[in-house]
Amino acid sequence: MGLGAKYIEDDFLNIARGNVKGVSSIHKFGAVPAMSINATGTIWDVDDTLYPWSAFNTPGVLTIPAVNPADSGDSVKVYGLDANFNLIEEDFIISSSGTVTGTKTFARVYRAYYYDSTTNVGNINILRGGVLVARITAGKAQTLMSVYTIPAGYTGYLMQGTASIQYGGDATIEMYVHYYGQTAFRIGHTAEVAGTGMPYNYKFTVPTAIPEKSDIDIRAKCRANNSKITAAFDIILVSNTI
Repeated sequence: MGLGAKYIEDDFLNIARGNVKGVSSIHKFGAVPAMSINATGTIWDVDDTLYPWSAFNTPGVLTIPAVNPADSGDSVKVYGLDANFNLIEEDFIISSSGTVTGTKTFARVYRAYYYDSTTNVGNINILRGGVLVARITAGKAQTLMSVYTIPAGYTGYLMQGTASIQYGGDATIEMYVHYYGQTAFRIGHTAEVAGTGMPYNYKFTVPTAIPEKSDIDIRAKCRANNSKITAAFDIILVSNTI
């Protein structure tokens, strides 16, 4: 291993330890359970569905409808961004007797996980304005969402991405970015995956800079076998003040 590579490894380790002021990292990973043939959707916990970004046109509180009785009384933590696109999190005590409503204002949700017990028996749905914006699938204890929004005051540097599909499957993978202040999502990267080959991996030799408040949405178009498809990416977040 060359000296330069050693320095890079040390830098990444120090970022992970929180030793680099104004710099942090995020690892996002998602999976769609069974994308239908010829369907296009975001790689998240819901089949054949594009992520409903429009649910956050008006920021507001989140709700969690009644859950499986086996999960009642347990806790869920939700991570996202507030109305100013700053990081926010909230804990919920979920219930089988009715909907639980939060108290904090969310403009985005990018991760949630379940705790207090071994794992969640049933699906746990998280809604904004009556629209499903996150799901903790039964038995997973955490969302599988290949979506993310760069927080206010930071630039995200996309370092690498990967995608895979179950054996016999075939799909196009596309990364879309909604740059803050613009209207449309536009494509930023594309790849092909097939279940008879290796997973797709791409390391950005020069990291791709994504400005604050911009949304990332990894999507797939499935061509065979009603397939499970996965995607993941790594971003280094750097404060705009350093």
